[in-house]
Amino acid sequence: MMKRKLIIGERIMYVDGSTPLNCVFAVKIRGGFSSENLSVALSKIQQKHPLLRSNLKEDQVGVPYFELITDMKAIPVRVLERTDEEQWKEESEVEWRKLFDQVNMPMARVVWLKGAEVSELLLVCPHCICDGTTFVALMSEMLMLLDHPEKSLIPYPPFNSIEELLADTFVSTRTKVVKAKLFSVLAKVFFLFKSTSRKHPEGSGYMLHWKLEPEETKALVSGCKAGGVTMHAALCVAYMEAFKAVRGAKAHGKVICPVDVRKFVTEIREDAMFAFAPIAELSLSKEKDFWTKAKNLKEELTTKIEAMKVHELLVMSEYFHGSVQKMVKYLRSTDGAHDLTLSNMGRLGIAENYNSFEVETLYSPTVGFPWRNANTLVVSTFKGRMDFTFFSNDAFLSKKEAEEIRDHALELLSGEVMVAYA
Repeated sequence: MMKRKLIIGERIMYVDGSTPLNCVFAVKIRGGFSSENLSVALSKIQQKHPLLRSNLKEDQVGVPYFELITDMKAIPVRVLERTDEEQWKEESEVEWRKLFDQVNMPMARVVWLKGAEVSELLLVCPHCICDGTTFVALMSEMLMLLDHPEKSLIPYPPFNSIEELLADTFVSTRTKVVKAKLFSVLAKVFFLFKSTSRKHPEGSGYMLHWKLEPEETKALVSGCKAGGVTMHAALCVAYMEAFKAVRGAKAHGKVICPVDVRKFVTEIREDAMFAFAPIAELSLSKEKDFWTKAKNLKEELTTKIEAMKVHELLVMSEYFHGSVQKMVKYLRSTDGAHDLTLSNMGRLGIAENYNSFEVETLYSPTVGFPWRNANTLVVSTFKGRMDFTFFSNDAFLSKKEAEEIRDHALELLSGEVMVAYA
């Protein structure tokens, strides 16, 4: 029976009981499937993943925790008639703003935009229970079971604490505990002197979405290889340069990059739900040459990833719960020292063809962050096409500015990287 306090990463993404922070992952399907198969698929997914049979509650002092529910209801499906190609964006915006706060209802829901030949399925979860890898696993399972409802999924047990999850590979020493307590005190002092008087902008969250053609994607991949840099480094430099060109002195020349925790912690399965992602903050170097900047950024990211002690980070960060409310207030009130958060999911390992339908496209997930600086770019590749979703708040960054940043970055990638392939 699971009843556990949220770990620090989950706790930050929970925000509070009245603020939604939801992720949406949409897929476009050509062909048919039945509502019965969808119900079976969601039921089997729910039985596999303990967090989809759990509710979020708060104790008497307001500390949130997950509790496994024995009479949990089924994952709900909201069915709408499909009207056009843009409808999935409109419904994503609706889902960003809806809480998961109903008793005995799971922390997942699906929107089915139902058409005669083409449908979209939108999978929605709160960010405090899922990351990008979680979304890929859930989408893979849903599509597989839509086509083969007779197949089974193997459930896995929940964990009740980080120490329990990492019991075989991490030993907490007195030195580590003292170090963690010291940093937790420093964190309290840090946030004590940080102003949180400004609130989250009163504007609305919005999304920009675009794709590259297969030829453009191929040229970008090949150009990065020819230049000796990673795709991630090239994207980071292009978008930081674009922010600088559009925002001038308001640009910071810094980007935040989430890292998949499973690269370090093998106890967390690829197909298990988890919501903690260590981050690396990267800076734009002062050289004029695009390729030099990209190579420097690639080296900086490699160095920072190699230095990550993620097992220790997961355990020791639990001493920071005393500062978490201040952290959240700070995120909701500060402009931050970065231009954007950039998550490159790479090639999505989701099958394209099934017996009764074809996955025509996948849209990179969106996250409706309630932070003051909500600038988030998510990139993925499916069927040889790179797909981009950008989220922000129009009171912090206007949609016009965001479009100019997108266009400038694409011009830079075309002029610097794709030309290297040609």
